[in-house]
Amino acid sequence: MPKAIGRLSTIVALCLSLGFHWLALQSVAWTTMLFENVRHTSLTEAVAQTFDGRHPCNLCRAVSAGKKSEKKSEVLPTIAKLDLICTTRTWSCLPRSVRYQFPAVFYFLPELSHAPPAPPPRSLLG
Repeated sequence: MPKAIGRLSTIVALCLSLGFHWLALQSVAWTTMLFENVRHTSLTEAVAQTFDGRHPCNLCRAVSAGKKSEKKSEVLPTIAKLDLICTTRTWSCLPRSVRYQFPAVFYFLPELSHAPPAPPPRSLLG
């Protein structure tokens, strides 16, 4: 159970950091506007009024104001820090490599004293 709570909180934090809450609120606003506009006009006119941007509802205005305030707070002046520490390069000489001759090892299999039977034994097939 604690593992599921940890995953859920991580997913929620990621969604909030990516701005999905504004997308969800905007979707709710558009859906509400569409249903309100369909009551008074035809479906095509309601869709046009909902998504044209000239007839925003209160929730649409709140979402756009929230997005603008969030963008303003994100833009902070960044000061570039210069690394002025200079290091000197040190050279080290490695010893010369020595060729190593590995000893030769020969493995011989003992020869079979007799050949295997030509037909397989019937007792093993049974």
